[in-house]
Amino acid sequence: MTESNNEPLVLSEIRERVAILTLNDPKKRNPLSKAMLEELSGRLREAETDPAVRAVILAHAGPVFSAGHNIRELVGAKREEAEALFRLSSQLMGQIRALPKPVIAQVEGLASAAGCQLAASCDMIVAAETAAFQTPGVMIGLFCSTPMVPLSRAIPAKKAMEMLLTGSTIDAHEAERLGLVNRVVPAERLAEETLALAVGIIAYSGETIAMGKEAFYRQLPLPLDAAYQLARETMTRNAMTEDAQEGMLAFLEKRPPVFKH
Repeated sequence: MTESNNEPLVLSEIRERVAILTLNDPKKRNPLSKAMLEELSGRLREAETDPAVRAVILAHAGPVFSAGHNIRELVGAKREEAEALFRLSSQLMGQIRALPKPVIAQVEGLASAAGCQLAASCDMIVAAETAAFQTPGVMIGLFCSTPMVPLSRAIPAKKAMEMLLTGSTIDAHEAERLGLVNRVVPAERLAEETLALAVGIIAYSGETIAMGKEAFYRQLPLPLDAAYQLARETMTRNAMTEDAQEGMLAFLEKRPPVFKH
């Protein structure tokens, strides 16, 4: 296990069937170093395959969610080394999207550059009033090209360009207004509110949620007709599942459903 100051770079605990993964390098502002990316990827694989886990919360130790890539790993790096680091990062973001369980970012402090990318790649974000988001790479001559990908898919293009071209920071309430953040809560209630959101979601069928999450991201880039075709196929397949049949029958019988998956 990769360690920093004799502690794991990513802490993991399970509460109420939710895996809480905590970025744990606060003295360095939780950088997405090669070691951090690899350890977080491993923790996500564990959460995916653990039947006791139904959802994931991505939290952080210290006042900063993540300051982004460890710049020290890029200064003087060979082209193939830089490419490998950015590939590893992109693979992690794709892993979050492909995970058949909801992933919620719990952000209390600054999510910057690749840290903003990480938060934006999650299915939902719950932010404290103290949270902030930025893509400041342009300020050091390194445009936030990979953070741009999930950011530009989460907020209007003009505002994304403003963040990318100026490096300006948006606070939690502005992030909520733009659609990057789902909820803004007082910092002292952040962990409680995020867990409550996750627990509320996993009360439903995990099989249904997995199918729905996959279909959501697959249809996003498609033209309307193709999106509807994919949605029809997914909904038909979903309707044939045991949980969907149980849910529909329970609705007709005016009773709570009992999902098995």
